[in-house]
Amino acid sequence: MTTSFRELLASLHRTALGTWVKLPTVDSVELLAHAGFDFLVVDMEHSPLDVLTVHHLLGAAHGCGLPALVRVPDRTPSTISRVLDSGAAGVLVPHVDTATDARAVVSAGRFPPHGTRGYGPTVRAGAWGADVPGYRASDNETAVVPQLESREAIDAVREIGAVDGLAALFVGPADLAVATGLAAGSPEFAALLDDVASAAKELVLPLGTAVGTAAAARELAAHHDFVMISNDASMLGQAARTLVADASGR
Repeated sequence: MTTSFRELLASLHRTALGTWVKLPTVDSVELLAHAGFDFLVVDMEHSPLDVLTVHHLLGAAHGCGLPALVRVPDRTPSTISRVLDSGAAGVLVPHVDTATDARAVVSAGRFPPHGTRGYGPTVRAGAWGADVPGYRASDNETAVVPQLESREAIDAVREIGAVDGLAALFVGPADLAVATGLAAGSPEFAALLDDVASAAKELVLPLGTAVGTAAAARELAAHHDFVMISNDASMLGQAARTLVADASGR
């Protein structure tokens, strides 16, 4: 059985390590699972992945026993519902700037009476109709995680985090730096991140972020419950460049 993302965060006594899946091949999922990542996030926002391809990637993650979230491209309820039906452990939702936004995405990810998600258990999440009770019960395990990536979102972090049904908070540092116009290493930018960390602690919510290198992940581990490191496409590219450089002496 695949552990849910919520269960993963609750059971680990260290920071959970994940990475983004951007390439449209199930081999990426298997390779990353064998590498030892704790979870994956299939990235529909910054890749050309469609719902059918995501469905196949999630199937591979299930086969590897690895919880996989999907970063949806927007807050559309139909997309959220479809990836959850395909077996996503939850959704990472970009551009959640207000508590109203947060309530909307929680509603899209929950069955009535807690939300508006359509009920159809003859899907992977319901074992194709063989586990209707499990499909219904999965409603309590679905992880809805808002991505905070604007000054408006940081200013409203406590109101957003107080929305019932959220599994965690996630800060998109690259998007936040662009949106605020602040340098990522500046004291002003660090103060924004510290405020989010303080809010997550006050709200007793897990906090996640994304970085490009293992060194950066080690630096952030003490203050984050889960950290995304790099992505499958970047890992392949970096390994290939290193190999060519080493072989050619360039």
